[in-house]
This record gives sequence, C-alpha cells and structure tokens, in this order.
Amino acid sequence: MAVEVILRDDVPNLGRIGEVVRVKPGYARNYLLPRGLAIEANSKNLRVLEHQKRIIAAKAEKDRKDAEGHAKRLEGLELHVQARVGEEGRLFGSVTNLDVERLLAAKGIQLAEPIKQVGTYPVPVQLGRDVRATVQVVVEAQETETA
Repeated sequence: MAVEVILRDDVPNLGRIGEVVRVKPGYARNYLLPRGLAIEANSKNLRVLEHQKRIIAAKAEKDRKDAEGHAKRLEGLELHVQARVGEEGRLFGSVTNLDVERLLAAKGIQLAEPIKQVGTYPVPVQLGRDVRATVQVVVEAQETETA
C-alpha cells in the first residue's frame, strides 16, 4: 500500500520539488514528513500546489519575455577592450569574464576560456533560463605612451 506525497524539496532518486510521488507509508511517515521534505497529498494541498504552479509559471513567462527584450538589445553589440600587447598580438594577461562583465554591467557572461590574443570574439551572454544573446568583443592593442 503506497501513499501519495507532494515534494517540498528535491529528493535524490525520488523526484523534484512540486512533484506528487507515491512512496511506502513508513518512508513518508519516518523520513519525508518529519524532515519537511514532503507534505501529504490531500485535496487541499493539491489545490494549493496547482495555484502555486500557476503563479510560478506566470512569473517565469514574464522573466523570459524580459530576458528576450534584453537579448534583442544586446544582439550584435560590439564591445572594445584595450590591453597591453606583446609579440604576435599576444596579450600580457588575458581578457576574462570579469572584464567583459564590467563592460556590460550585467551577469551571465560565459567565456569558455580567457581571451589571450588580439582579435574579435563572439561571446554568449546568458540572460535567462533559456535566453541567450551573442555580443562581439574586440580586443585591441593599447596605445603606448611615449615620453
């Protein structure tokens, strides 16, 4: 005889938050319920769960639309970085996520590896859960001062 519970947290090998799962009564009574990992799946709790899912879905949709708007503004943007350069266009140091992030004043920058040479590089920007934009980062030689 199994009982149904609503998970309030992710439980490894059982399910994710918000899922209704069937477990043995002893597992629910002795482990899930006392630790606050689940609540009983009665009609009242199921109605509350459905209401919360609708609220979360509406908020996620709004966030996605906002992120898509930001992505449209960022797409095709070109950022210029000046850095000290040595022989063969090789940089002293590198251009990292932090450098690009400072230029954008945003979060979600994902450089696969730091940029170490002069040139133009496409950089993906994570703006939301499923929304990405690509900006071009142009690394140029820094003008040296002659005294």
